[in-house]
Amino acid sequence: MDRAQLADFLRTRREALRPEDVGLPRGPRRRTGGLRREEVAALAGMSADYYGRIEQQRGPAPSEQMIAALARALHLSLAERDHLFRLGGHPAPQRVSRDDHIGPGMMRILDRLGDTPAMVISRYGETLLQTAPAVALVGDETRFTGLARSAWYRWFTDPESRRLYPADHHERQGRIFAAQLRGAYAAAPESRAGEIVAALLADGEFAAIWAEHEIGLAHTDRKTLLHAELGPLDLYCQTLHDPDQLQTLLVFTAAPGSPSHEKLQLLAAVA
Repeated sequence: MDRAQLADFLRTRREALRPEDVGLPRGPRRRTGGLRREEVAALAGMSADYYGRIEQQRGPAPSEQMIAALARALHLSLAERDHLFRLGGHPAPQRVSRDDHIGPGMMRILDRLGDTPAMVISRYGETLLQTAPAVALVGDETRFTGLARSAWYRWFTDPESRRLYPADHHERQGRIFAAQLRGAYAAAPESRAGEIVAALLADGEFAAIWAEHEIGLAHTDRKTLLHAELGPLDLYCQTLHDPDQLQTLLVFTAAPGSPSHEKLQLLAAVA
């Protein structure tokens, strides 16, 4: 670990960002050109004291999880993220197997959707980041670990994952998830997709769908989600793809003036 270079790199990247770059208000009395230390700490989910000690070249070496959180908070590119890992005394993540880093462009878009349900999904159906309204709408999908990080895996192994969808949509949803998994598996059989397939083949429902070799099934841009307190919401789901990271941004909206639009506004206020 190179404490001096790590501290200097973090400081320069922090000072290069403006509050509006990360979705924060500037405020009329702000004198600092870049971000404050406490703002970076909050964005990375760590204490201001802990982050301050890193910039002051003190304290324990940050873990890989902390380094990844800092890379995301500072909107680093992949090259910058890899450099940060090395400065922190860790090997750079292998890009072919680890794709949980969200690029600066996608982060800038997400930062401007603070009042809208939006989430970034990996190539394996894993939720990497959600806005607060998205958590209020579908729950915290970033809390899962292992294969359960993938919505494809949870659909066939956890009945609770189906509560968001009307019962008459379940069969179609399962086929879409299996088709998406097949596409990821065909592109990289030795990847996490292969692990998910191997684990799911023990499930009778999945095995039957998988045997039909369906490919190319996709969600429509309209869907109905069931909220525990607000009931059904008829939503539009727009998508934006990042071809470099193979990630997808999902944004949920509703027709203005509709009951579902009013429910989304309630969710945003609560979030």
